[in-house]
Parts: sequence; structure tokens; C-alpha cells
Amino acid sequence: MLTIRNLQVEYKKEFPVLKGIDLSMESGKIHGLVGLNGVGKTTLLNTLYSFIRPSAGSVSYNDRSLKRQDIAYLEAENYFYPYMTGREYLDLFPAGTNGFKTDNWQQLFHIPLDDITENYSTGMRKKLALLAVLKLDKPIVVLDEPFNGLDLESAHILTLILQQLRKGGKTVLVTSHVFETLTSCCDYIHHIDHGAIDHSYSKDQFEMLQKRLYSTIEDQASDQIKRLI
Repeated sequence: MLTIRNLQVEYKKEFPVLKGIDLSMESGKIHGLVGLNGVGKTTLLNTLYSFIRPSAGSVSYNDRSLKRQDIAYLEAENYFYPYMTGREYLDLFPAGTNGFKTDNWQQLFHIPLDDITENYSTGMRKKLALLAVLKLDKPIVVLDEPFNGLDLESAHILTLILQQLRKGGKTVLVTSHVFETLTSCCDYIHHIDHGAIDHSYSKDQFEMLQKRLYSTIEDQASDQIKRLI
């Protein structure tokens, strides 16, 4: 169980970003995190991975303090040394105990691992970064916008991978701006708004959440669109 209690982050005292996040995430489940731009999704993930120091609150995993070593984190934007091959990039990451075989994954994702990453497309870079995360084989897998840049085939393969991670007892946390990618794989979706978890939704409530999100967007945008067109 990954447990977040009263987690707060502020860049300045007058500018709080996370305003007391409370959230419990079961192992062996896929958890989605959804919200409009600027509400704190990536800040929360960066705080879990210790990129950001919280101003208050705590995060625990199985009744002890969470450590960075517990997490494999796929950031929304990934950096690659331009003249390094994909294979050399993967060699930088220590393998866990899951028997990771680079060539087998290459066949699945069709990545030219012996080419330099400078020549990779956006989708290839995303898949390479994902392979590095899978190679680490950590109990908690945090993926920030993992579907961005993926074609239809790769996106579906990613969904199948997430389902297999769930079967293996991992705690998986995924963000996406495309709501349907979350409903296709998640057991729970947590709605973050203005720096706090507004509500957590189970599968049978996803339609309710979708209507709520789209209604908010329509309320904010409809009048502006009418004035512009």
C-alpha cells in the first residue's frame, strides 16, 4: 500500500501547489491521475520520486517511509544523449529480478536499438524510456503521460504491459490527458483539482467522472468559442 498523507508543496509561501494530498493506493492495482493543466499532477509525481521536497506531510509504502529506490519513474519528457544508441542507454540501467531481455523487448516494440537516439522519433524515445523503467523492476511504477507519442499498436501494447504489471502485484500510477487511455486500463482514477484530491473513482464510476470533467471544460470554453467563431 502506498499511502500519502497531507502532502503539501509550495514554491513560495504565497504560491502553494499541493494543498494537502491524501491518497491510498493498493498494490496490484492500476491507479490513474487526472486533472486539468496546472493542478499539480506532475508536481505530485516529482514529489513521490524526491525531485521535490514537500513542505509538509508524509508518504509511506507498506508502513515505512517511501524511498526513491522503491519507484521506477517515467517522466513526461525524457533526456537522451544524442550520440548514444538505444542499447547503450538501456545498459545504463541496472536490471531487476524479472529476467529482462533487451532483444525480446526490441522485437515487441520494434525499436532500432543500435541506432543513435538522436535519430529516434518521439514515439521511439517514449518506448525506449519505458523499457528502462521496466528493466528496473521496482514495486512502484509511476508513469507521467506514457501514451504521448505512441501509435495505436504501441499504445495497446502498453495497456497490456500495465495489466501484466498489475498481475505481478505492482503499484502502478499513470497520468494522461486523454481520458479514454485511463478508463481502458485503470482500476481507480483519482481526480486532482487545485492541488488536492477531489475524489477517487472506481471503474463503475468512470462515466460519472468523464461527464463531470467534460462539463467543466464546456462551461469554461463554450462562451469563448462562440465569441471566436
